[in-house]
Amino acid sequence: QVQLVESGGGLVQTGGSLRLSCAASGRTFTTYGMGWFRQSPGEERELIAAVRWSSGSTYYADSVKGRFTISRDYIKNTVSLQMDSLRPEDTAVYYCALAYGNNWRAPEVWGQGTLVTVSS
Repeated sequence: QVQLVESGGGLVQTGGSLRLSCAASGRTFTTYGMGWFRQSPGEERELIAAVRWSSGSTYYADSVKGRFTISRDYIKNTVSLQMDSLRPEDTAVYYCALAYGNNWRAPEVWGQGTLVTVSS
């Protein structure tokens, strides 16, 4: 069974940077993707960045495009999210997720979530 363990997050000022990491343990399959969702109070959880594990192709939501960068380490089986130029509206709980077949409507595995707070 695959487990995802996140690290990073915390408090940062507007314009600052943070890096989130997510390590996958257990057996995975070749056709999957890993990504990051976030959820603010009263809002739905939204996919903000994803990467296809085999090809490395990426997806970004418009809200983070140009500011966030997702990357994968094929050997360590980790995915990271570099967040730059952070804004107060980026404040949310961030979740790492794994989706077999890159079906992001229903990822099969979730991390525990990590809080990112951007102060103005």
